[in-house]
Amino acid sequence: MELKYLGVRSNAPIEELDTFPAPAGLDAVTMSSDELTALCPVTGQPDHYTVSIEYTPGPLCIESKSLKLYLWHFRDQGVFCEQLAVDIRDQVVATIQPRACTVTLVQKARGGIVITAVSGYEA
Repeated sequence: MELKYLGVRSNAPIEELDTFPAPAGLDAVTMSSDELTALCPVTGQPDHYTVSIEYTPGPLCIESKSLKLYLWHFRDQGVFCEQLAVDIRDQVVATIQPRACTVTLVQKARGGIVITAVSGYEA
């Protein structure tokens, strides 16, 4: 197992996720962060999110530092909340091949409206 980011000084966002073998008997993993920011693709203003990634492991698990650096890469991207939930789900599924995965994204209030987008996958 070779981890690229854990234990290494990082000063830039990344577009991939590091992984490690899932331990036998692990039923579910939930990873959450309230430090996700992206840009509104229309106005260019920042949107702030809470993200929750829940998955039933297949062969691999996500290493948490790489997830933090991966989420950081969205800060300069213009994307709607709904598409962002799908993009994160697609990256997780492609990287770790889970048996199931749900990404829940909550966009903090903007104009008095909170948006929650949920994107799921089952093998």
